Amino acid sequence: MEESKSMGKMKKLLDNDKIRRLIVISGIVGIALIFLSSYIDFGALTNQNKEEEFSVTTYSTEIESDLQTVISQIEGAGETKVLLTMENSVEYVYLNDSTTKTKEIEPLIRGVLVVCEGGDDPVVVERITDAVTKALDISTAKVCITKLSE
Repeated sequence: MEESKSMGKMKKLLDNDKIRRLIVISGIVGIALIFLSSYIDFGALTNQNKEEEFSVTTYSTEIESDLQTVISQIEGAGETKVLLTMENSVEYVYLNDSTTKTKEIEPLIRGVLVVCEGGDDPVVVERITDAVTKALDISTAKVCITKLSE
């Protein structure tokens, strides 16, 4: 009984010219979009923009800025300037098909130079060295701290 009611409602909808035209137009638009998608790779366009957005210079500048802000807050450090050197650029790891990126490996930090007003005080130097090595997960051999000239 319910099947005949639903079939009757479907027949009424299909008999309506406006609804039939809407269904045909929707089908044509869907087919056109499928056809266009074979010519335009929308996924590659969005991935390419994301890869271009990453820059080693931007990455190192952000870290330098963050370190400078934090180090200048350390008691006795005073005015601070930070320079970072990077070992390589970003590295991308792909699946076997060479198109699907699985992860990004950020550049390695080769060394950090901190120039600050308190760079001649051994206690301040130790605090800054400890902060930088822990924040960047690098060895103390990669950190140089010196006094800012007046």
